[in-house]
Amino acid sequence: MALVLLRVDDRLVHGQVVIGWGRPLAARFIVLVDNGVRASTWEQDLYRMAVPDGVEIIFASTAEATASLVGWAADPRAGILLTGDLATMAALHDAEPVVAHRINLGGIHHRADRVERLRYLYLDDADMAILRRLAADGAAITAQDLPTSPPVPLADFL
Repeated sequence: MALVLLRVDDRLVHGQVVIGWGRPLAARFIVLVDNGVRASTWEQDLYRMAVPDGVEIIFASTAEATASLVGWAADPRAGILLTGDLATMAALHDAEPVVAHRINLGGIHHRADRVERLRYLYLDDADMAILRRLAADGAAITAQDLPTSPPVPLADFL
């Protein structure tokens, strides 16, 4: 099983991830990779409340995730790895391109400097550059808000 979903979603752990993706994928652990959350016990407590019983949540910094990625990929349980931004996911891909190969863009929301690409995907120039580099490095990137929605290939919104 291992890591069945590597997702960029700026809301991190929320119902769409836990229910929408977690249930159909039978996820038994969620890895939240975010330096700020890793350093904040009260934020960790908030995210723990969003995770159902029987699902482990792991909080990791980017450096910790880079060191642990192969181990999570070897876990016999199904797992979801979440980052809140493309730069963090790119760092994981750079460290372990075989493990961080299939990347799901699930929710990068509106900000003043971003342009709407899909109704749930707003990207700025830096995001676009990261996506182009990841694709050139062989990453398989799609946008998909829910598993019941069709995946949108990178070329369709780049």
